[in-house]
Amino acid sequence: MSDSRNIPGTILLVTDDGMGKAEPQLRHKLIRVYLSMLLENGLLPGAICFYSDGVKLVVEGSPVIDLLKQLESKGVLLISCLTCLNYYNLAEKVAVGVIGGMPDIVAAQWRASKVITL
Repeated sequence: MSDSRNIPGTILLVTDDGMGKAEPQLRHKLIRVYLSMLLENGLLPGAICFYSDGVKLVVEGSPVIDLLKQLESKGVLLISCLTCLNYYNLAEKVAVGVIGGMPDIVAAQWRASKVITL
């Protein structure tokens, strides 16, 4: 990936298929509400990094793909971990953002002034 854009402000790390430790339906509802609030309130992070189970949110059929596309259209960089996508056999199903690697995620973290893990 090696995107050279400066990642200002806050980045989000999404490590689960949704938010919290609950049933999938509730986890998906919570992440949907969270992302909707970011859009509604103009609280746009510089980037959102997806790894581990979080990569399941950037592929075809994701319950939040529409919101992620809106965030991307507003300039939010969406980075998905290639190792994780390959592990789950999802690399060919990515529907939004860019595919990167752990070096890209580490670089985004270090350029950000704040990192929030969901």
